[in-house]
Parts: sequence; C-alpha cells; structure tokens
Amino acid sequence: MKSNERILITGGAGFIGSHLAGSLLEDGASVAIIDNLATGRWENLAGLIDHPRFHFAIADIRDAVVLDRMVSNADTVIHLAAAVGVQLIVEDPVHTIETNIMGTEAVLKAALRYRCKTLITTTSEVYGKGIRTPFSEEDDVVLGATDKSRWSYAATKMVDEFLALAYHHQYGLPVILVRLFNTVGPRQTGQYGMVVPRFVKQALNNDEITVYGDGEQSRCFCDVQDVIVALKALLDREEAIGTVFNVGSQEEITIRGLAERIQLLLGSDSKIVTVPYSDAYAPGFEDMVRRVPNTARIEKLIGWRAETKLTDIILRVAHSLDETRFHPR
Repeated sequence: MKSNERILITGGAGFIGSHLAGSLLEDGASVAIIDNLATGRWENLAGLIDHPRFHFAIADIRDAVVLDRMVSNADTVIHLAAAVGVQLIVEDPVHTIETNIMGTEAVLKAALRYRCKTLITTTSEVYGKGIRTPFSEEDDVVLGATDKSRWSYAATKMVDEFLALAYHHQYGLPVILVRLFNTVGPRQTGQYGMVVPRFVKQALNNDEITVYGDGEQSRCFCDVQDVIVALKALLDREEAIGTVFNVGSQEEITIRGLAERIQLLLGSDSKIVTVPYSDAYAPGFEDMVRRVPNTARIEKLIGWRAETKLTDIILRVAHSLDETRFHPR
C-alpha cells in the first residue's frame, strides 16, 4: 500500500473500522471515515481525532452529498458499514435490509463515479443453513424461509456481493469481497448479541453467563488484528480483484465450551445457564450448527492464516474491559 494513499472507511467508528484506521495511519496513509454512530462509538476514535491525516464525517452512508464528497477525495474505499448483530437483525429488520442493500448500492455508485478500488466486507452468514463444512467460497447456499427475519441479514449480504461483482463485471470497478467469520477484539461490545464480549462482561461481573440454545453450536473466532492484516494484504494484490475471500480462524469451539473457557480463564464465579432461542430472540428463531471457514483461497494468494489463539483473544477482550486485572499476551 502506498504511504500517501487516501482511504475512506465506511463504518469507521466501529470496532473493526477504528482498529483498521489506526493501522493505516501508522502505515502513512491518509484516512477518512464516515459513520452515523448507530453501532459505532465516538470513543473508538479517541486516539485518532487529532491526527493530521485523519478526517471524519458523522453521517449516514445514504447521505448522497456527504458520501460523494468523501469518496471524491479517496483512492480506496473500505466498506464496513452495516447493520450488525443477531439481536439488532431480529428487532429491526427494516433497518437491516435498507442499510445493508441501499448503503452498499450508494457506496458502489460513488466508487464507480471516481473509479475507487473498493473492498466490501460481508459475512459468514451468507452460508446460511449449509451443512458442508468447512465453508468454501464456491459452495451452494441454503437459507431459511422468508418469514424468519433471522435470514434477512444473510440475504442482504448476498445481494451486496451480487451487486459488487456486477459492478466489477459490467463496469470494471475494482472490487474485492471479504466474508468475515466472527471477528473479535477490544472495543467490540455485546450490545447486539456479540457473544465473546457479552460472555466476558458477564464473567467479570460474576453474573450468569447466558448461553442461547443448547450451546452445542460451534463457531470460530478471529482476532481483529489478524483480520486487519488480511484486509490490507488483499488491497495490495491485483489478483484479489473480482474475488470473494473467507477470512476467519479455524479454531473451532462450541458456545458452551466458549463460556466454560471464559469462566475458567477469568476465574469467575459465574454460573452458566442456557436460554431458549425463543426467549433470547423470537419464536421460531433458527441458528447454524457449525460455522467453520475454508481459508485455502486467501492462504494461497497472500499466505494468510489467523495466528491469534482463542485464549489470547479472550484475555485481550478482558483486558480492554478491566485493565487492572487482566493483561493480554
């Protein structure tokens, strides 16, 4: 990446975006962010505000005037802005659908106007109810019925991918797509159902650690710093353009196992309890049994693999919530 490159991050006040912005500034890039602070937090930008190469706008990406002005001053756009978190998706499906589809459309139109390289992050949710694991980028996708709002998020992110690839194939827009698998790290909150910070906070407070469902569903958690390495490396490779990449860890653990490990690592007196999905979210809520990425494609192109172990991720999150008691490795 050029040291003087101008980069716009949508959703840059979120936990991933703020870490990415700081890293890019260290690389010598000029960084601007646009964020409406719906799920992002102003506090995440505390160490960046006064940087001479940092600029920001508190605005929605669907604000055409503001977005156009910011994209016109960028060489590269990294699109992170989205409605995120299972709880938000269930509680506010209209916001989820409109933000994800219309927001991405607005970003792509502006990027095309100024011929900006564009990296769009989507999600492992697009694999839906698929049972072939680990998930590969070319796998078929199975989603649940449309009366289950749970699947609206997956559908919107699939549309985002279709739209981005259409802009690439039809108009030649340089687009890279990244499917993130459960990115975790400091500054992430449990407000919208993010499981690791929620469990850690409950454990630190010796509150009940609430496991939704039976806890046998398994996930892989990837440290935000590993993800940033992947995103920056992909932007530097012309071969990545027009391609979808899984980015995630392959260290698999059940959600109950996650709760037990957090309880043990933090020396918590918390009791682990299970909560039916119908109580946690909504009647008829559906979830995936396993979600594990096949990362062979990105490993072949840039040699990337997630390096941070789950134990270290948990300690980093705990340290961010209680700096006096826990220290990251």
